[in-house]
Amino acid sequence: MDLLAGASPEFIESLYLQWRDDPAVVSAEWRAFFSGFEAGRTEVAEAGLPLEMAAKQSAVDSLIYRYRDLGHLLACTDPLSPCKLEHPELILERFGLDPSDLDRTFRARRFLKKEATLREILDTLRETYCRSVGVEFMHIQDPQERTWLMERMEPVRNRPPFSRREQLRILEKLQEAALFEEFLHRKFMGQKRFSLEGGESIIPMLDALVERAAATGVTDIVLGMAHRGRLNVLATIFGKPLENIFSEFADNLPLGFVGDGDVKYHKGFSCDRELSGGGHIHLTMAFNPSHLEAVDPVVEGKCRARQDALGAGGDKRVLPILIHGDAAFAGQGVVAETFNLSQLEGYRTGGTLHIVINNQIGFTTLPADARSSRYATDVAKMVAAPVFHVHGEDPEAAVHVVRLALEHRQAFGRDVVVELICYRRHGHNEGDEPFFTQPLMYGRIKDRPPVHGMYGAKLAEAGVSRDEIDGTAAAYAKRLEEALADPPRSVPGGFEGKWRQYRNDYTPLKVETGVGGEPLRDLAGRLAAVPAGFTLHPKVAAILARRRDAATQGEGIDWGNAETLAYATLLAEGTSIRLSGEDSRRGTFGHRHAALHDMTSEATYVPLSTVAASGALFNAWDSMLSEFAVLGFEYGYSVEAPEALVIWEAQFGDFANGAQVIIDQFIAGGESKWERVSGLVMLLPHGFEGQGAEHSSARIERYLQLCADDNMQVVYPTTPAQLFHLLRRQVKEPFRKPLVVFTPKSLLRHPRCVSRLDELADGWFREIVPDGGDVDKARRLVLCSGKVYYDLLERREREGRGDVAIVRIEQLYPLRADLLREELASFREAKEIVWVQEEPKNMGAWPFLRPLLSDILGLEPRYVGRPENDVPAVGSHRRHGMEQERILTEVFG
Repeated sequence: MDLLAGASPEFIESLYLQWRDDPAVVSAEWRAFFSGFEAGRTEVAEAGLPLEMAAKQSAVDSLIYRYRDLGHLLACTDPLSPCKLEHPELILERFGLDPSDLDRTFRARRFLKKEATLREILDTLRETYCRSVGVEFMHIQDPQERTWLMERMEPVRNRPPFSRREQLRILEKLQEAALFEEFLHRKFMGQKRFSLEGGESIIPMLDALVERAAATGVTDIVLGMAHRGRLNVLATIFGKPLENIFSEFADNLPLGFVGDGDVKYHKGFSCDRELSGGGHIHLTMAFNPSHLEAVDPVVEGKCRARQDALGAGGDKRVLPILIHGDAAFAGQGVVAETFNLSQLEGYRTGGTLHIVINNQIGFTTLPADARSSRYATDVAKMVAAPVFHVHGEDPEAAVHVVRLALEHRQAFGRDVVVELICYRRHGHNEGDEPFFTQPLMYGRIKDRPPVHGMYGAKLAEAGVSRDEIDGTAAAYAKRLEEALADPPRSVPGGFEGKWRQYRNDYTPLKVETGVGGEPLRDLAGRLAAVPAGFTLHPKVAAILARRRDAATQGEGIDWGNAETLAYATLLAEGTSIRLSGEDSRRGTFGHRHAALHDMTSEATYVPLSTVAASGALFNAWDSMLSEFAVLGFEYGYSVEAPEALVIWEAQFGDFANGAQVIIDQFIAGGESKWERVSGLVMLLPHGFEGQGAEHSSARIERYLQLCADDNMQVVYPTTPAQLFHLLRRQVKEPFRKPLVVFTPKSLLRHPRCVSRLDELADGWFREIVPDGGDVDKARRLVLCSGKVYYDLLERREREGRGDVAIVRIEQLYPLRADLLREELASFREAKEIVWVQEEPKNMGAWPFLRPLLSDILGLEPRYVGRPENDVPAVGSHRRHGMEQERILTEVFG
């Protein structure tokens, strides 16, 4: 072990002083080190080398470390501020050195030359770490990673030579970026476009990144970004037809889209981009709402799905890129959540390349009011990511840094951050006036020449002809004018590629999902078996035995058993399953046990993996304690894997409110806005048992409020067999819709909440479950959904009330009005119809179903449930029981 790796000079000196006072207070390794140091000092003195010179040698080593650690504080990276000339922590005197030492030769440790003058050392360090690039990397704990970076930065001083061809390519992309914005400004005056002006260097950065990525073996890039500069990236990097972009501005694009659509700067795009050296690379721009960083985990999920499909080495072939704004990167918590996913086994994607476009302002808010950290990028240090700060008007430095960042990602499989420090030439949008709030800043911006002009002038000074410089600009300007006159081109929609086999509309279907009794018994037996020598917890062993016996005997199949059998049958048929959420392997309430643990070694065994057909995978992941990022990740995964069953489970149903942005913007609205559908399943534990406001309600009303145009399916099943068929239906349906399932807590072990094997072997998911009794005796018809059914059933049996029929509405949306009408028609003698729920009157299914039931029945059913409330449930078990009793008394009174 290298004791000095990562140790600061101050730390070593403090230990040394302690060792001199009492050697026993430091470790044996440090005692040996300091003894050797003293011996070396003695040898130096005996050799005639003054101790003063030895001290200066040590000071030079400290100086080298300090420049690598703090050189970024002296870097010239802000185009709106004068460059700093000195920093108090980096002056010679801080190390006991002075100008007379500049031409002395030193033998520096871990420097690119064994011997160099102090002047040469300083020049190398200043040019590497204090010019257009500032680097933060000494916080990385892996010495190999730090050394790797030093070996690639210091020899070229973070300024490698660029060929004339590369320089002309940079100029061309800068010109395209600038001319595109100027053209939109002229032709569509006043329209919002969220201009990239001031940050144009991002375009040659991305261009170089795409080319270099392909050279390293990347075949797919998935990019997520907010609205600023999005249209420019789509036009200049993705090659989205200019004709289509201009038609969106003119609002004359043919309406071939089914749904509501979205504003042009939220839209995504995909293409196979041709590479300059031949071949192509697939590029995907993820759709994103105005919630700036919400797309981050979605991109990660999309990439993980593609990587999993590719198999071994997939993480090197699929590259996630996230482009951020400075204010959002520092301010939005989902950024930190996404970083935290980056090295977790179930969620890692081989490293993400983050590019922060630092406009030095967020809408009208300056950095002093937007963050407590020095840099907008400081959150990235939580995962020891290297951070490169680069001057936004030095495109060559920007291209160099992004190439280096890519190579680092490919080498170490970790996140890396590049911050392009630039400015925003206009206000937050083109109709905003920035001089209202930042007059001095925008006075400086107003006088800044465009970066393509400055870079063109630099190339002209280097001998590039003016005709060559102006020719590329003229050619692109001509192309813009031609595109404005041409009609839009046909581009792929949302149901291409792997989505071709799925319908783009919802149709209520009776999908047969039963599985024969013998296959179910066989699977149950295999799921209960464990490897020889594997020591189960006795209670878990008993659960597995009960599950096997229930299948063998054909009755008593509980919720966890039916759910596991649903997964097993799908896996055996070749469908992959991904289950994710907080504590999802065991299940919050201990009902699942998808992963078994040896009591002596803590080895893990996953029975469901043993029943999967070739090519099918079962993965259950205990997620980090996050809803926003994890649900976003699973949504992204589901969009890329429509053939798989992708499930996210909340620890408690209402915990999903931490991911409301993902639910509103992506799951509920993604199809209507972007023609992108998902088959994601959300399992939300729900039920009133006196456990308080935060552990009772999954907020049924919120999901139903989001329902329209058949955008998703919302279900509250009451039996294990219903869950079995529901999960299988989600895969077997010819379309994909998000599925929201309100799952039980106390019912997991309720003696009556069980199913027979033949109920799994035959049938389908029943959206409406009939009473099953003598309809002619019914005088009162009770409609309900979910757990309250068992309370009603027990009270009816106890009181012998054959005159009360109970019909369950298991699918709340889309409501099968046809099946409900058919069922209700049989109750000819019923005098009263009642809707019963546990939830308060302003919550649950009632607010949504009330007008629908009134329309179906021709009258409004009587409501029985809790009165309106500002919280879902009480925290007293006794009071809960009183409320539940009142509901039942009112139903049967």
